[in-house]
Amino acid sequence: MVLTFVHIPGDGIGPEVSDAVLRVLAAAGAPLSHICRQAGQAALDAGAKDTLPEATLSAIREHHVALKGPCTTPIAGGFGSVNVALRKRLDLYAAVRPVRSLDGVKTRFDAVDLVVVRENTEGLYSGIENRITEEVVVSMKVATRNACQRIARWAFRYASQRHRRKVSLFHKANIMKLTDGMMLDEVRQVHDREYPDIELEPVIIDAGCMRLVKDPSVFDIVLCENLYGDIVSDLSAGLVGGLGVTPGANIGDEDAVFEAVHGSAPDIAGKDLANPLALLMSATMMLNHLAETRESAACRAAAARIKRAYDAALAAGQKTRDLGGTLGTREFTEAVIARLEE
Repeated sequence: MVLTFVHIPGDGIGPEVSDAVLRVLAAAGAPLSHICRQAGQAALDAGAKDTLPEATLSAIREHHVALKGPCTTPIAGGFGSVNVALRKRLDLYAAVRPVRSLDGVKTRFDAVDLVVVRENTEGLYSGIENRITEEVVVSMKVATRNACQRIARWAFRYASQRHRRKVSLFHKANIMKLTDGMMLDEVRQVHDREYPDIELEPVIIDAGCMRLVKDPSVFDIVLCENLYGDIVSDLSAGLVGGLGVTPGANIGDEDAVFEAVHGSAPDIAGKDLANPLALLMSATMMLNHLAETRESAACRAAAARIKRAYDAALAAGQKTRDLGGTLGTREFTEAVIARLEE
């Protein structure tokens, strides 16, 4: 059975890394077809009135899964984040960022294997800001029991399905007693009622970050509210080589969007310098998601072939420049494709 996903190339280096990933998916025999839709600056350049056109949202709602390249978000001024808009419009409440050490990518640590799970819809990223006077502005941190409970249940269910042993909740309930206190309370309740066999470890976030950079092997799944998760997931990526080697997914009850979490890097766009690995790893996550939700053994097999291929390429020293290698985008793609049948 051929499954359809929505392909959103993105901005800057997005089209280059997206094309590379599509080539690998085809070479691996993944049972997929795709339709292309635009978002971000690319959508405006194509004549859309919005950075997230309704046609793109409708396609994702129809096919329930998308693979998205990086989209540009202007700093301070300009249009808002396409990523935030996608999460809100599609209720993609769980951001999932696996972080693991890779052979051939030298860092301070060699045994990192953790997953950051982030609540994706509330907190300070709710975007509720008010100007009180010319000198005073206020940003509101939002928490609801429903959102706290569902992300807690999602994280523990994920831990159970992946045979993970522990969920560490990063919080600041000692200071933000109502918002973070609500998250802590709901996580504890879900744990005690439904998943008592999985260890729950509440950790005050500043102490947690210190422990994370001292010895990341002590963590398994790290659960965070929105802002903390954004920061902790990037910090964790730095432990294994950066954003170029970490995939990402935004998942809801109906739809899922898989994406590279790095920026659109317009300064190197079109120069055959971009590393497609993060988006390729995200595509592998997409295949595993389809294997689970559509019961596709062929998707799972393709995911395993692709993972073995890029692991083998990295272990052999075939890396792009950002990882200390010499390969361009196309050369790295060819290196992965060459190892698909090994």
